[in-house]
Amino acid sequence: MLILVLNSGSSSIKFQLLDMPSGELRCSGLVERIGSPNARFYLKTKDAEVDIKKGLADHKKGLAVIADSLMDPKLDLLQAGEQIRGVGHRVVHGGKVYSATVRVNKAVKDKIKELASLAPLHNPNNLLGIVVSEELFPEATQVAVFDTAFHQSIPEKAHRYAIPNSFYDKYGVRVYGFHGTSHKYVSEQVAEYLGKIPSRMITIHLGNGCSITAVKDGKSIDHSLGFGPSNGLIMGTRSGDIDHSLIFYLIEELGYSAKEVNQILVGESGMYGLTGFKDLRDIQKAAAKGDRKSLLALDMMNYRIQKFIGAYAAIMNGLDVLVFTAGIGENSALVREGVCRNMDYLGIKIDPDRNQNPQRGIWELQSDDSRIKILIVPTNEELEIARQTYRLLQ
Repeated sequence: MLILVLNSGSSSIKFQLLDMPSGELRCSGLVERIGSPNARFYLKTKDAEVDIKKGLADHKKGLAVIADSLMDPKLDLLQAGEQIRGVGHRVVHGGKVYSATVRVNKAVKDKIKELASLAPLHNPNNLLGIVVSEELFPEATQVAVFDTAFHQSIPEKAHRYAIPNSFYDKYGVRVYGFHGTSHKYVSEQVAEYLGKIPSRMITIHLGNGCSITAVKDGKSIDHSLGFGPSNGLIMGTRSGDIDHSLIFYLIEELGYSAKEVNQILVGESGMYGLTGFKDLRDIQKAAAKGDRKSLLALDMMNYRIQKFIGAYAAIMNGLDVLVFTAGIGENSALVREGVCRNMDYLGIKIDPDRNQNPQRGIWELQSDDSRIKILIVPTNEELEIARQTYRLLQ
């Protein structure tokens, strides 16, 4: 069954075409800078690459270019008689309504639109991708896969905020969590690798956006991101946890508008605000040369992660598996070493050689005397979306 996976952002569309259930990747690519005369379309197959720049005024034109390429006989992506059976869409916010993948119908589209107030930068573009895809792939079933779905198992004592009940009852103000597709995928990969579902596992997704999840018996029971994707760990440009009184101080005492404060905390803070660098590789290079700001930022990042590991080990009454994933988690030996340093009270001991020289796929990092299994597990959100779409359509 051919499944097309679409991730429609504010000015870009990422896509993959997969043959399920094998997971064979026919092609992958992206359209970026939509709305700009310098828009770029990139597609890669095992035999060819397409990389062109052309003006694409909107998402509909971007998706049309993707559709034309998939049908292009020169690229030979579809064999005679084949057609795309399902289109899996990443939808960031499903609220408390959706705890599983669903077929798209009018009611689902209406609800995604209604939930746009909870994810204004994401849900409208996710919905637009669905609407345009319905026009371009009319024979395919459209499927919505929600980032928040994996975290619907978080119990009420963990997902409620200690604010008046009316905000929860009327407006749904609560912890929703994000990166759920990634955390679900890597936790299932660990279970398959070990031949059993670990009782107590912590998965750490470290990229430009960062989050950490407590996974008990295969289910998310707590998570660092909350009502929006900005709190918790220190991220690329997002501050993570702060004292909320700081927001009022910036507005009432320093004269910033609410919009300006939001931009500061989401777009100008985190590792960028501390160092002036947005790419962790640049921060690590500066730290290696003794740059104090970069050294401090790395210490702060690791310290924050360690605090969450300790808290999540406490609520699960121990820990069996610690997982690193996503761009930084999979590639930064320095961050992994820093996170695991001085954590032997929990039985976390990393092997320096294994950490410095990881191999492809799932890789064990723990030393021989570590009580905790420490793993690198490469994430693949697109494959997880394709798997969920395939299961729904079987």
